[in-house]
Amino acid sequence: MTAAFLLAGRRTPIGRRGGVLADEHVGDLLAGTMVTAVDAAGVEPADVDQVIVGCVTKTGDQANNVARTAWLSAGLPQEVPGVTVDAKCGSSQQAVHYAAALVTSGAVDVVLCGGIEHMSRHPLGEDIGDGMGDAYSPAYRSHYEVTSQGEAAERIADLWGLDRARCDQIAVASQERAAAAVATGRFDCEISPVGGVETDQGPRPSTLESLGRLQPVFRPEGVLTPGNSSQISDGASCVVVASDAYVRTHGLAPLAEIEHQQLVGVDPVLKLTGPIPATQRILKRADIPVSGIDTFEVNEAFASVLGAWLADIDVPLEAVNVNGGAIALGHPVGATGTRLLLTAAHELRLRGKQRALVTMCCGGGLGTATVLRAA
Repeated sequence: MTAAFLLAGRRTPIGRRGGVLADEHVGDLLAGTMVTAVDAAGVEPADVDQVIVGCVTKTGDQANNVARTAWLSAGLPQEVPGVTVDAKCGSSQQAVHYAAALVTSGAVDVVLCGGIEHMSRHPLGEDIGDGMGDAYSPAYRSHYEVTSQGEAAERIADLWGLDRARCDQIAVASQERAAAAVATGRFDCEISPVGGVETDQGPRPSTLESLGRLQPVFRPEGVLTPGNSSQISDGASCVVVASDAYVRTHGLAPLAEIEHQQLVGVDPVLKLTGPIPATQRILKRADIPVSGIDTFEVNEAFASVLGAWLADIDVPLEAVNVNGGAIALGHPVGATGTRLLLTAAHELRLRGKQRALVTMCCGGGLGTATVLRAA
Protein backbone atom coordinates (compact mmCIF):
# COMPACT_ATOMS: atom_id res chain seq x y z
CA MET A 1 0.00 0.00 0.00
CA THR A 2 1.31 3.43 -0.95
CA ALA A 3 1.67 6.38 1.42
CA ALA A 4 -0.29 9.64 1.21
CA PHE A 5 1.55 12.93 1.57
CA LEU A 6 0.36 16.44 2.25
CA LEU A 7 2.43 18.27 -0.34
CA ALA A 8 1.54 21.90 0.35
CA GLY A 9 -1.44 24.22 0.56
CA ARG A 10 -2.70 27.74 0.90
CA ARG A 11 -5.52 29.49 2.67
CA THR A 12 -7.16 32.88 2.68
CA PRO A 13 -6.81 35.22 5.61
CA ILE A 14 -9.72 34.51 7.95
CA GLY A 15 -12.23 37.35 7.95
CA ARG A 16 -14.60 38.32 10.71
CA ARG A 17 -18.34 38.14 10.07
CA GLY A 18 -19.15 41.23 8.03
CA GLY A 19 -15.43 41.92 7.67
CA VAL A 20 -12.79 41.97 4.97
CA LEU A 21 -14.10 38.96 2.99
CA ALA A 22 -17.81 39.71 3.38
CA ASP A 23 -18.27 40.88 -0.22
CA GLU A 24 -16.30 38.06 -1.85
CA HIS A 25 -18.18 35.48 -3.94
CA VAL A 26 -17.70 32.02 -2.46
CA GLY A 27 -16.77 30.46 -5.79
CA ASP A 28 -14.10 33.06 -6.45
CA LEU A 29 -12.73 32.87 -2.91
CA LEU A 30 -12.32 29.11 -3.13
CA ALA A 31 -11.13 29.19 -6.75
CA GLY A 32 -8.26 31.53 -5.94
CA THR A 33 -7.20 29.32 -3.08
CA MET A 34 -7.28 26.24 -5.32
CA VAL A 35 -4.95 27.91 -7.82
CA THR A 36 -2.42 29.01 -5.21
CA ALA A 37 -2.47 25.62 -3.45
CA VAL A 38 -1.81 23.68 -6.66
CA ASP A 39 0.95 26.11 -7.56
CA ALA A 40 2.53 25.84 -4.10
CA ALA A 41 2.52 22.05 -4.38
CA GLY A 42 4.35 22.11 -7.71
CA VAL A 43 1.59 20.08 -9.35
CA GLU A 44 0.19 20.53 -12.84
CA PRO A 45 -3.59 21.11 -12.62
CA ALA A 46 -4.19 18.38 -15.19
CA ASP A 47 -2.45 15.89 -12.86
CA VAL A 48 -5.15 16.36 -10.20
CA ASP A 49 -7.35 13.24 -10.20
CA GLN A 50 -10.13 14.57 -7.96
CA VAL A 51 -11.19 17.63 -6.03
CA ILE A 52 -12.87 17.11 -2.63
CA VAL A 53 -14.14 20.13 -0.71
CA GLY A 54 -15.86 20.45 2.66
CA CYS A 55 -18.76 22.87 3.13
CA VAL A 56 -21.46 22.92 5.80
CA THR A 57 -24.17 25.36 4.70
CA LYS A 58 -24.76 24.46 1.07
CA THR A 59 -27.09 27.21 -0.04
CA GLY A 60 -26.87 30.22 -2.33
CA ASP A 61 -23.37 30.65 -3.70
CA GLN A 62 -22.22 27.71 -1.55
CA ALA A 63 -24.70 25.35 -3.20
CA ASN A 64 -24.54 23.36 -6.45
CA ASN A 65 -21.38 21.35 -5.63
CA VAL A 66 -19.04 24.23 -4.87
CA ALA A 67 -16.00 21.95 -5.29
CA ARG A 68 -16.81 21.61 -8.98
CA THR A 69 -17.99 25.15 -9.66
CA ALA A 70 -15.00 26.75 -7.91
CA TRP A 71 -12.54 24.59 -9.86
CA LEU A 72 -14.20 25.61 -13.12
CA SER A 73 -14.41 29.24 -12.00
CA ALA A 74 -10.62 29.18 -11.71
CA GLY A 75 -10.33 28.17 -15.37
CA LEU A 76 -8.84 24.81 -14.41
CA PRO A 77 -9.23 21.64 -16.54
CA GLN A 78 -12.86 20.61 -16.92
CA GLU A 79 -11.87 16.93 -17.01
CA VAL A 80 -11.01 17.03 -13.28
CA PRO A 81 -14.08 15.99 -11.20
CA GLY A 82 -15.10 17.56 -7.91
CA VAL A 83 -17.34 16.57 -5.01
CA THR A 84 -18.51 18.43 -1.89
CA VAL A 85 -18.74 16.68 1.49
CA ASP A 86 -20.39 17.55 4.80
CA ALA A 87 -19.11 16.33 8.14
CA LYS A 88 -20.07 19.63 9.79
CA CYS A 89 -17.04 21.36 11.33
CA GLY A 90 -14.84 18.42 10.33
CA SER A 91 -15.85 18.60 6.66
CA SER A 92 -12.53 19.54 5.09
CA GLN A 93 -10.54 17.36 7.47
CA GLN A 94 -12.72 14.46 6.39
CA ALA A 95 -12.13 15.49 2.76
CA VAL A 96 -8.42 14.91 3.42
CA HIS A 97 -9.23 11.55 5.00
CA TYR A 98 -11.15 10.49 1.88
CA ALA A 99 -8.27 11.70 -0.29
CA ALA A 100 -5.70 9.78 1.75
CA ALA A 101 -7.81 6.62 1.49
CA LEU A 102 -8.08 7.01 -2.30
CA VAL A 103 -4.35 7.58 -2.60
CA THR A 104 -3.26 4.73 -0.34
CA SER A 105 -5.65 2.34 -2.10
CA GLY A 106 -3.95 3.14 -5.40
CA ALA A 107 -7.10 4.54 -6.98
CA VAL A 108 -5.59 8.00 -7.58
CA ASP A 109 -2.29 9.84 -7.27
CA VAL A 110 -3.22 13.48 -6.64
CA VAL A 111 -6.23 15.02 -4.87
CA LEU A 112 -6.89 18.67 -4.17
CA CYS A 113 -8.71 18.92 -0.82
CA GLY A 114 -10.23 22.04 0.64
CA GLY A 115 -12.95 23.76 2.55
CA ILE A 116 -15.04 26.90 2.31
CA GLU A 117 -17.48 28.74 4.53
CA HIS A 118 -18.81 32.26 4.08
CA MET A 119 -20.63 32.74 7.38
CA SER A 120 -21.29 36.43 6.81
CA ARG A 121 -23.65 35.50 4.01
CA HIS A 122 -24.60 31.97 5.04
CA PRO A 123 -24.97 31.55 8.82
CA LEU A 124 -25.26 28.04 10.22
CA GLY A 125 -28.80 26.74 9.80
CA GLU A 126 -29.64 28.88 6.78
CA ASP A 127 -30.20 25.70 4.79
CA ILE A 128 -32.94 24.62 7.23
CA GLY A 129 -35.61 27.25 6.75
CA ASP A 130 -39.37 27.65 6.86
CA GLY A 131 -41.16 25.33 4.46
CA MET A 132 -38.05 23.22 3.90
CA GLY A 133 -38.97 20.43 6.31
CA ASP A 134 -37.62 19.48 9.73
CA ALA A 135 -34.12 18.04 9.62
CA TYR A 136 -35.02 15.96 12.70
CA SER A 137 -37.84 13.50 12.16
CA PRO A 138 -40.24 12.46 14.95
CA ALA A 139 -38.32 9.19 15.14
CA TYR A 140 -35.04 11.04 15.73
CA ARG A 141 -36.66 13.24 18.37
CA SER A 142 -38.01 10.17 20.13
CA HIS A 143 -34.40 9.03 20.65
CA TYR A 144 -32.54 12.30 21.20
CA GLU A 145 -33.09 15.76 22.58
CA VAL A 146 -32.20 18.40 19.98
CA THR A 147 -29.77 20.86 21.54
CA SER A 148 -27.99 23.91 20.18
CA GLN A 149 -24.21 23.94 19.92
CA GLY A 150 -24.04 26.56 22.66
CA GLU A 151 -26.17 24.54 25.05
CA ALA A 152 -24.12 21.43 24.32
CA ALA A 153 -20.93 23.37 25.09
CA GLU A 154 -22.42 24.60 28.37
CA ARG A 155 -23.36 21.03 29.34
CA ILE A 156 -19.78 19.94 28.65
CA ALA A 157 -18.60 22.69 30.99
CA ASP A 158 -21.00 21.37 33.64
CA LEU A 159 -19.91 17.75 33.27
CA TRP A 160 -16.18 18.50 33.30
CA GLY A 161 -16.39 21.10 36.04
CA LEU A 162 -15.06 23.93 33.85
CA ASP A 163 -15.78 27.33 35.34
CA ARG A 164 -15.73 30.76 33.75
CA ALA A 165 -12.16 31.41 34.90
CA ARG A 166 -10.82 28.27 33.17
CA CYS A 167 -12.70 29.05 29.95
CA ASP A 168 -11.39 32.62 29.92
CA GLN A 169 -7.85 31.37 30.63
CA ILE A 170 -8.04 29.18 27.52
CA ALA A 171 -9.34 32.13 25.50
CA VAL A 172 -6.58 34.50 26.63
CA ALA A 173 -3.94 31.91 25.71
CA SER A 174 -5.47 31.61 22.24
CA GLN A 175 -5.45 35.37 21.70
CA GLU A 176 -1.92 35.89 22.98
CA ARG A 177 -0.49 33.08 20.86
CA ALA A 178 -2.33 34.20 17.73
CA ALA A 179 -1.10 37.77 18.19
CA ALA A 180 2.47 36.52 18.53
CA ALA A 181 2.11 34.28 15.47
CA VAL A 182 0.80 37.14 13.34
CA ALA A 183 3.50 39.52 14.62
CA THR A 184 6.29 37.08 13.75
CA GLY A 185 4.86 36.11 10.36
CA ARG A 186 4.19 32.53 11.42
CA PHE A 187 1.27 32.21 9.00
CA ASP A 188 2.92 33.94 6.04
CA CYS A 189 3.87 30.61 4.47
CA GLU A 190 0.25 29.46 4.33
CA ILE A 191 -1.76 32.61 3.55
CA SER A 192 -2.51 33.84 0.05
CA PRO A 193 -3.66 37.48 0.19
CA VAL A 194 -7.17 38.36 -0.96
CA GLY A 195 -7.83 41.88 -2.20
CA GLY A 196 -4.70 43.14 -0.47
CA VAL A 197 -5.64 41.53 2.86
CA GLU A 198 -2.68 39.51 4.12
CA THR A 199 -3.42 38.66 7.77
CA ASP A 200 -6.20 37.11 9.81
CA GLN A 201 -8.74 39.61 11.06
CA GLY A 202 -9.76 37.83 14.24
CA PRO A 203 -7.04 38.33 16.90
CA ARG A 204 -7.88 41.05 19.39
CA PRO A 205 -6.22 42.18 22.62
CA SER A 206 -7.73 40.20 25.51
CA THR A 207 -7.07 39.84 29.22
CA LEU A 208 -8.81 37.92 31.96
CA GLU A 209 -10.21 41.25 33.13
CA SER A 210 -11.57 42.30 29.73
CA LEU A 211 -13.08 38.88 29.05
CA GLY A 212 -14.57 38.83 32.54
CA ARG A 213 -16.76 41.81 31.64
CA LEU A 214 -18.51 39.93 28.81
CA GLN A 215 -21.94 38.45 29.36
CA PRO A 216 -22.78 34.77 28.76
CA VAL A 217 -24.57 34.15 25.46
CA PHE A 218 -26.13 30.71 25.81
CA ARG A 219 -27.35 30.67 29.42
CA PRO A 220 -27.97 33.60 31.77
CA GLU A 221 -25.58 32.09 34.31
CA GLY A 222 -23.41 30.20 31.82
CA VAL A 223 -19.64 30.25 31.37
CA LEU A 224 -19.45 30.76 27.61
CA THR A 225 -19.28 34.24 26.10
CA PRO A 226 -18.34 35.76 22.74
CA GLY A 227 -14.81 36.02 24.14
CA ASN A 228 -14.26 32.32 24.87
CA SER A 229 -16.16 30.88 21.89
CA SER A 230 -14.97 30.57 18.30
CA GLN A 231 -15.52 33.55 16.05
CA ILE A 232 -18.03 33.37 13.19
CA SER A 233 -15.86 33.82 10.13
CA ASP A 234 -15.33 33.69 6.38
CA GLY A 235 -12.51 31.80 4.70
CA ALA A 236 -11.22 29.08 2.39
CA SER A 237 -8.30 26.66 2.61
CA CYS A 238 -6.83 23.98 0.34
CA VAL A 239 -4.12 21.32 0.50
CA VAL A 240 -2.79 18.89 -2.09
CA VAL A 241 -2.53 15.18 -1.20
CA ALA A 242 -0.35 12.91 -3.35
CA SER A 243 1.05 9.39 -3.48
CA ASP A 244 4.66 8.56 -2.73
CA ALA A 245 5.08 7.42 -6.34
CA TYR A 246 3.97 10.82 -7.64
CA VAL A 247 6.23 12.57 -5.13
CA ARG A 248 9.27 10.52 -6.21
CA THR A 249 8.59 10.81 -9.93
CA HIS A 250 8.27 14.57 -9.80
CA GLY A 251 11.01 15.23 -7.24
CA LEU A 252 8.67 16.97 -4.78
CA ALA A 253 9.31 17.79 -1.12
CA PRO A 254 6.07 17.23 0.85
CA LEU A 255 5.34 18.89 4.16
CA ALA A 256 4.11 15.75 5.94
CA GLU A 257 2.79 12.23 5.59
CA ILE A 258 -0.86 11.63 6.47
CA GLU A 259 -0.04 8.74 8.76
CA HIS A 260 -3.35 7.91 10.46
CA GLN A 261 -6.98 9.08 10.41
CA GLN A 262 -10.06 8.64 12.58
CA LEU A 263 -13.76 9.54 12.51
CA VAL A 264 -15.96 8.77 15.52
CA GLY A 265 -19.57 9.21 16.55
CA VAL A 266 -20.54 10.46 20.02
CA ASP A 267 -23.67 11.47 21.93
CA PRO A 268 -25.52 13.89 19.58
CA VAL A 269 -27.01 15.75 22.55
CA LEU A 270 -23.60 16.72 23.94
CA LYS A 271 -22.48 16.91 20.28
CA LEU A 272 -18.98 18.27 20.83
CA THR A 273 -17.08 15.64 22.84
CA GLY A 274 -15.77 13.87 19.72
CA PRO A 275 -12.13 15.01 19.98
CA ILE A 276 -11.68 12.96 23.16
CA PRO A 277 -12.50 9.46 21.79
CA ALA A 278 -11.12 10.40 18.36
CA THR A 279 -7.76 11.15 19.97
CA GLN A 280 -7.85 8.06 22.15
CA ARG A 281 -8.75 5.75 19.26
CA ILE A 282 -6.29 7.11 16.74
CA LEU A 283 -3.40 6.86 19.21
CA LYS A 284 -4.40 3.33 20.16
CA ARG A 285 -4.73 2.19 16.53
CA ALA A 286 -1.41 3.84 15.67
CA ASP A 287 0.26 2.48 18.81
CA ILE A 288 1.57 5.95 19.61
CA PRO A 289 1.60 7.27 23.20
CA VAL A 290 0.41 10.81 23.86
CA SER A 291 4.04 11.66 24.56
CA GLY A 292 4.82 10.64 20.97
CA ILE A 293 2.93 13.66 19.63
CA ASP A 294 5.00 16.84 19.44
CA THR A 295 2.30 19.38 18.69
CA PHE A 296 -1.49 19.35 18.93
CA GLU A 297 -4.19 21.29 17.10
CA VAL A 298 -7.53 20.94 18.90
CA ASN A 299 -10.20 23.12 17.36
CA GLU A 300 -11.45 25.76 19.78
CA ALA A 301 -15.13 25.65 18.89
CA PHE A 302 -15.75 26.63 22.52
CA ALA A 303 -13.32 26.89 25.41
CA SER A 304 -15.19 24.11 27.23
CA VAL A 305 -14.54 21.68 24.35
CA LEU A 306 -10.80 22.21 24.61
CA GLY A 307 -10.97 22.24 28.41
CA ALA A 308 -12.62 18.82 28.49
CA TRP A 309 -10.08 17.43 26.01
CA LEU A 310 -7.18 18.76 28.07
CA ALA A 311 -8.60 17.13 31.19
CA ASP A 312 -9.21 13.69 29.65
CA ILE A 313 -6.14 13.42 27.41
CA ASP A 314 -3.88 14.91 30.11
CA VAL A 315 -1.97 17.29 27.87
CA PRO A 316 -0.90 20.72 29.16
CA LEU A 317 -2.39 23.80 27.52
CA GLU A 318 1.16 24.90 26.63
CA ALA A 319 1.44 22.08 24.07
CA VAL A 320 -1.85 22.77 22.28
CA ASN A 321 -2.68 25.36 19.62
CA VAL A 322 0.69 27.00 19.96
CA ASN A 323 -0.21 29.65 17.37
CA GLY A 324 -3.69 30.30 18.72
CA GLY A 325 -6.94 28.69 17.71
CA ALA A 326 -10.46 29.43 16.53
CA ILE A 327 -11.26 31.63 19.53
CA ALA A 328 -8.69 34.10 18.25
CA LEU A 329 -8.33 33.32 14.55
CA GLY A 330 -11.91 32.42 13.69
CA HIS A 331 -13.75 29.30 12.55
CA PRO A 332 -15.12 29.29 8.98
CA VAL A 333 -16.52 25.86 9.69
CA GLY A 334 -16.12 24.08 6.34
CA ALA A 335 -12.59 25.43 5.91
CA THR A 336 -11.14 24.88 9.38
CA GLY A 337 -10.07 21.25 8.97
CA THR A 338 -7.67 21.82 6.09
CA ARG A 339 -6.54 25.06 7.74
CA LEU A 340 -5.55 23.17 10.88
CA LEU A 341 -3.78 20.42 8.92
CA LEU A 342 -1.84 23.00 6.92
CA THR A 343 -0.87 24.92 10.06
CA ALA A 344 0.18 21.71 11.84
CA ALA A 345 2.27 20.52 8.88
CA HIS A 346 4.12 23.83 8.66
CA GLU A 347 4.64 23.81 12.43
CA LEU A 348 6.34 20.41 12.24
CA ARG A 349 8.75 21.77 9.65
CA LEU A 350 9.38 25.09 11.39
CA ARG A 351 10.06 23.42 14.74
CA GLY A 352 11.89 20.39 13.36
CA LYS A 353 9.43 18.04 15.08
CA GLN A 354 8.17 14.58 14.16
CA ARG A 355 4.42 14.22 14.69
CA ALA A 356 1.31 16.39 14.99
CA LEU A 357 -2.25 15.50 15.91
CA VAL A 358 -5.23 17.49 14.61
CA THR A 359 -8.68 16.89 16.07
CA MET A 360 -12.06 18.59 15.85
CA CYS A 361 -15.54 18.39 17.29
CA CYS A 362 -18.33 18.35 14.72
CA GLY A 363 -22.04 19.10 14.88
CA GLY A 364 -24.34 16.10 15.11
CA GLY A 365 -21.99 14.24 17.44
CA LEU A 366 -18.88 13.49 15.37
CA GLY A 367 -15.15 13.79 15.97
CA THR A 368 -12.24 13.78 13.53
CA ALA A 369 -8.55 13.15 14.16
CA THR A 370 -5.45 12.99 11.95
CA VAL A 371 -1.84 12.17 12.75
CA LEU A 372 0.73 13.86 10.54
CA ARG A 373 4.35 12.71 10.41
CA ALA A 374 7.11 14.97 9.20
CA ALA A 375 8.20 14.03 5.69
